[in-house]
Amino acid sequence: MATAQATHTHPAGLDDVPGWFWPLDQMLFSWFLERQGTAGTRGDLLELGAYLGKSAILLGHHLRDGEKLTVCDLFEADAPDEANRAEWAKSYSTLTRQAFERNYLSFHDALPAIVQAPSSAITGEVAPGTCRFAHIDASHLYEHVHGDIGAARDLLLPEGIVVLDDYRTEHTPGVAAAAWEAVLDRGLRPVCLSSQKMYGTWGDPEPVREQLLAALRERDDVAVTVEQAAGHRLVRVRARGGTVRPASLPVSRHRAPAPGPADRQPGAASPPGRTQAVPRAVRTARPAPAPSPRARVRRLALDLLPPVVTRAVRRRAARRRAGAQSRP
Repeated sequence: MATAQATHTHPAGLDDVPGWFWPLDQMLFSWFLERQGTAGTRGDLLELGAYLGKSAILLGHHLRDGEKLTVCDLFEADAPDEANRAEWAKSYSTLTRQAFERNYLSFHDALPAIVQAPSSAITGEVAPGTCRFAHIDASHLYEHVHGDIGAARDLLLPEGIVVLDDYRTEHTPGVAAAAWEAVLDRGLRPVCLSSQKMYGTWGDPEPVREQLLAALRERDDVAVTVEQAAGHRLVRVRARGGTVRPASLPVSRHRAPAPGPADRQPGAASPPGRTQAVPRAVRTARPAPAPSPRARVRRLALDLLPPVVTRAVRRRAARRRAGAQSRP
C-alpha cells in the first residue's frame, strides 16, 4: 500500500479525501446501511482504523437520530508494540487526528465519538450488542485483527454486519489468516466479497445475501459470481465498465463554487438545480481547423514510409518553412 499524503485543504468532495476506499465499496457500504434503515434495524456504527476519514464520512452520512458513530484510531499516538510502530511508520506517518477532524467536519456538523487508542481498547468504550455495522481496518497484523474481529462479534447486534478490509491483499497475509479463521472456526458467515473487503455476519446470512444478489443483478456496472467454498456460499462482486457509485454520497460544505452562465457551453443543457462546468481550455481555445484532403494524404504517406525517409522529408519541410519565415 502506498503512503498517501495528508490533505491540508478542505475536501470539495469525498474523492478529495485521501484513502483506499474505492467506489465499489462505497456502493456496498451504502446498500447494507440503507437496507438496515429500510428494515428498521437500529444501532450504532463502528470503525476501527479511521485514517483520514474517507469511510467514516460515508458512515456518518447514514446515521439516524439517536445513533452514534464511534471511530477508533491511534492517529499520531504511540503504537503499543514494535511491530505496530513499524507498520505505522511505513504507511500512516502523515496521519493526524487534526487532519481527520478537518476532513470529517467538511461534511458533517459534529464529530463522531473518537477513541484515540489501540483498537483493543474499544470494548471498554462501546457497549456489547449495540452496533449494527462495524468496519475493521485498524491493523494488518494477525494478532490485532484476530482481536478486532472478536471485539466486533461482541459489539454487534445478532444480525449486524462486519466488514474486514484487506482480507486478500498480498502484503496483508495476517489479515487474510484472521479473516478466514473467523469464517472457518469462529462462526463468521460471509455475505459477499469485493476485491478489497469481506462483508459478513454472525447472524443468518441468507436473507441479506438474497436481497443483495437481486439488487446487484439489476445493475450494469458490476459483475457478480456465486461460488461454494468450505460449506459457505460466497458472492463475489467486482466493478465493471464505468464508475460504480452509490445513489447518495455525503456533500462537502466546501464544494467548488458553481460556474456562472459564461462558463457553460453554448446550447448545453444543465440538469435541474445544477450548473455545468466547462474546462478553461475548452472555453478559451478555438477549435482546430479540419485538415485538407491533401494534408490527410500526405500524413498517411509519411506514416507508411520507412522512418529514415520520413525523417528526411520532415527535415526538408522544416527548412522550407524556416526559409519562408526569414524572407521579408
